[in-house]
Parts: sequence; structure tokens; C-alpha cells
Amino acid sequence: MTHTASNPKIHEGRNLKRFREMLGIKQDVLAFELGEEWNQQKVSLLEQREKIDSDILEQVSAILKIPSEAIRNFDEDQAINIISNTFHDQAYLGNPHSTFNVNPITEIRKLHEEKMELYERMLKEKDEIMGRLERLIGGKLER
Repeated sequence: MTHTASNPKIHEGRNLKRFREMLGIKQDVLAFELGEEWNQQKVSLLEQREKIDSDILEQVSAILKIPSEAIRNFDEDQAINIISNTFHDQAYLGNPHSTFNVNPITEIRKLHEEKMELYERMLKEKDEIMGRLERLIGGKLER
């Protein structure tokens, strides 16, 4: 079992925990995927390790479907630094000149019209089914 040589500030176990939680995967589920010798407590201990053995890291990254380098190299301080230097008070993702004109009354009317169309289709289908049933019953009575 070999260790990876990476940034000493990076805590691989903590990174593993962050990615696992972001993906909504519980420790016992990860333990199940790792095999019979694993349990929730063992995964918890793994997440407390500063360095994770490469073979285990590869297995976990395959289960989580993320590159092992993401766990190995994720530095929270750098990520926060990038975000704080990129976004300011007036920061906006997308087209800053776009406008959104949503009139709630128009949206309600549209929903009402869709509901009425659905209701009319349902009534038409009901009438068709009733006609078929009447023909079936009428055909049996004539025999």
C-alpha cells in the first residue's frame, strides 16, 4: 500500500468525506460497495486519515465516480480564495443585461387554460369509453 505525495495541507480523508456528502452517499453505503471487510466505522476512520492509501483511494473514487485526483488535490483554502477573488458584490453569472419579465397573472391564466384543456380531453375520452361500453352491452343484449 503506497501513499501519495501531495500537498501537506490537504487532508484526503476530509476531502473524501466532503465529496461523499456532496453526492449524498452514506458511510454504510460506501462500506457496502467497498466489500465485506468494510463497515461504517471503518469508513469513518478512513475519513479521519490525512493520507489515504492509493489503492483504497482508487476504489473509493471509482465507487463515487470521481477522479482520485479530485480527492487527492482538493484544497478548500484555494477554492475559497478563488471564489472570493472572482465574485464581488455585483458579480453575476450569465448575461448581466438579460431581463426576466414574468407576469404572475399571465402564468396563472396559462395554467388555468391548460387545466381546462385537460378537463375537456378527459370528458371526451369518458364519452368515447361510455359509447364503447353501450355498444358492448347492446351487442350482448341482442344475442
